[in-house]
Amino acid sequence: MHARKTLFAVTAAFAIAPAFAQEPIMAAADPEALFTDTDPVLHANKQVVLHILREPLQCNHRDEADKWLTERYLQHNPNAVSGRDTIIAYFGPPPRTPTCGKLTMPLVTVLTSGNIVGVVFKVEYDDPRKPGSKYATIWYDQWRVVDGRADEHWDTALLNPPR
Repeated sequence: MHARKTLFAVTAAFAIAPAFAQEPIMAAADPEALFTDTDPVLHANKQVVLHILREPLQCNHRDEADKWLTERYLQHNPNAVSGRDTIIAYFGPPPRTPTCGKLTMPLVTVLTSGNIVGVVFKVEYDDPRKPGSKYATIWYDQWRVVDGRADEHWDTALLNPPR
């Protein structure tokens, strides 16, 4: 009988909880601080990814991509083709930011395992259940670093709709 009461109590608790409750996703106050490590190899790998996010992506210094990406740069994204030059062309030629300050992307955490560096971003999307509202979730990117440059990249991208 005790197990039945416990099961009822747990079931009742879920029944009164909001169906789509969400804990807030908090971005780091200082995203660049996430790219440090006491292990010198992990630190160096994290720094490669920091530079990719800051220089070519945030600050549009795509002409410096050869510093951070290998020529073959394998791309595991259904919307992009492998190769450093191809991926830089994919992002297009935006105006170069004259100065490049600190990274401002909303990062949640940076994870490392050997030569793999994973980055969790906070992203917001339109809420399909509440027009005019947003909801927060995460995006995940991961790089494999070889000889001081990113050689491979994975992310959580879905296919883009046809143009």
